Amino acid sequence: MLLFSSVRFIMKGWVETQYIEPQFFFGYLGFEWIKPLQGNLMYIPFVLMAIAALFIMLGFFYRISTFVFFVCFTYIELIDKSNYLNHYYFLSLMSFLMMLVPAHRDFSIDAKLFPSIRRKETAAWHIGILKFQLAVVYIFAGLAKINADWLFEAQPLRTWLQAHHNIPYVGGILKAEITAYFFSWMGCLYDLFIVFFLLNKRTRPLAYLAVIFFHIVTWLLFPIGVFPWVMIFSTTIFFSAQFHQQLLNGLKRVFKWSENIPETIKNMPTPNPFVKYGIILYITFQILVPIRFLAYPGHLFWNEEGFRFSWRVMLMHKEGHATFYVTDKASGRTIEVNNTDYLTIRQEDQMMTQPDMILQFAKMLKKEYDGKTFSNKEQSITLHDPAVHAEVFVALNGRNSQLFIDKKHDLTALPYNLKHRDWIEPFEK
Repeated sequence: MLLFSSVRFIMKGWVETQYIEPQFFFGYLGFEWIKPLQGNLMYIPFVLMAIAALFIMLGFFYRISTFVFFVCFTYIELIDKSNYLNHYYFLSLMSFLMMLVPAHRDFSIDAKLFPSIRRKETAAWHIGILKFQLAVVYIFAGLAKINADWLFEAQPLRTWLQAHHNIPYVGGILKAEITAYFFSWMGCLYDLFIVFFLLNKRTRPLAYLAVIFFHIVTWLLFPIGVFPWVMIFSTTIFFSAQFHQQLLNGLKRVFKWSENIPETIKNMPTPNPFVKYGIILYITFQILVPIRFLAYPGHLFWNEEGFRFSWRVMLMHKEGHATFYVTDKASGRTIEVNNTDYLTIRQEDQMMTQPDMILQFAKMLKKEYDGKTFSNKEQSITLHDPAVHAEVFVALNGRNSQLFIDKKHDLTALPYNLKHRDWIEPFEK
């Protein structure tokens, strides 16, 4: 799946549209120093990812390959937060975990080249940490759905399903309100409990059929790329060791794989004493990050403080309109900005509803306009230390558009940090 995703990204032309064409990139707080490579050099990390994914699949220089994939993938994702998706974050975490687990000790090219690494057993945490990561995704996604918009308004599904009203045979069903409510409640229950059914041997087969059905339906209805397929295949980690061994044995027969392992290397190596503390630290991080929103006042979907990296999958539909004004403080002359002069359509669409990106764009505009000279028939004026104001309106989950940011604020004077942004207008339900 990693190999397919990497090649698909190149073939779709997304390297060009998302990392070469843009003039400005919305870096993550603390990672603004991460920039794209110049021009077509930006294809290099994608090609490296594809090669690394192929090598991971074959178990060829596995440790190096997982490291290369993790570094390249994470580097690409940190360039521009307007490209953020939950499943990109998930893949970054999974590739990090793959660096730590020894998935190359049997049925791999590495095991052929270096027989001393071959093992018939693995430590329980190697499997457990992968199960935990999947459980975090599902359970937090389910908990996030316990909100009034999702359960009692069927939003944003009610809005999104309307777009499928013209599908033959099922269009009428999809546009019905009862369908949106059914999908909302079933989606919540699925995310909350599917892990527990997968962990139970008796319910696992039916639970996995539910996994397949759920993700294929979401793949057919919504433009979420390969994420459903990644989850379908990743979820097989919950199956028993016997299931995986039978599958592996079948592949070994096809490739005439030798099972001879010297007696001297059959036993597991002594666990590293730091592993336990590393696992505790990782688990703590994965639990605290999704609940950090509790530290902020106000409406989460409106302010989006603590929203990213918290597995809030497909929970809101926001539409915005933002007008930026650059003002010379001395003369009071104001220039209205054309956002598309600096941003791609995707970037502008994401920026107009996300406060931290609005702030970043305003600070970029200040640098862009500072020292510039503008002339008309009457006078010529050079901007020095200009102020940047914005009037932003946002509609959340089918509601009427509301004032999001008032024009009275000079955005360049506001700090860009993790503190609560009290300059955002309060949400009116």
